[in-house]
Amino acid sequence: MKSILITVEGPIGIGKTSLSRELSRAFHLELLEEIVYENPFLGKFYENIAEWSFQLEMFFLCNRYKQLQDIHSKYLSQGTSVVADYNIFKNTIFAKRTLSSDNLPKYLKIYDILTEDLPQAHLVIYLTASIDTVMKRIAMRDRDVERSMDVAYMENVIADYNEFMQAFEKHHPDTPVIKFDCDDLDFVHRPEDLRYVLDTIAPRIAELRADRM
Repeated sequence: MKSILITVEGPIGIGKTSLSRELSRAFHLELLEEIVYENPFLGKFYENIAEWSFQLEMFFLCNRYKQLQDIHSKYLSQGTSVVADYNIFKNTIFAKRTLSSDNLPKYLKIYDILTEDLPQAHLVIYLTASIDTVMKRIAMRDRDVERSMDVAYMENVIADYNEFMQAFEKHHPDTPVIKFDCDDLDFVHRPEDLRYVLDTIAPRIAELRADRM
């Protein structure tokens, strides 16, 4: 059986890592979690986006590139399927929002070079919610670096995600996307919501695995 790569995406605080862990357990997938809070620029970024955005985005890009290289060599190329709590395309969503007009073209050139040969997702799970829900969940987890997060910035990130995903589905019709509105779902605290999400995803995973036998 050939391997599959599933990625879970959505704005900060939406539950990507929690759902990825549940998918890993339910469907016997290797779990890849992104490196976030090890980023030395994160706290500075939330305090001054313009000053620290390029350093932040380059750190994330290089770390995600290395993670995906490793996950390919250690698991995907060996026939082991993986679920990741991010998709590498998120780099462009945030970069286009935060980088200056001088730095963005340089960044996108580096992004294109690094990601050219990286493994691509066979299934994208997209979690979305309103700004109220996102901010409440960020507040609930109460992480130091997120306490100074600007609401207007998060509103823009949510809008950017929705716009990007619409374009992604249009330009990548062969990559299935399953979308969940997390205003109405809390799969972290309500077992019935988690069961609904897993039951919705299960048939598509079964199809992908059958296609790659």
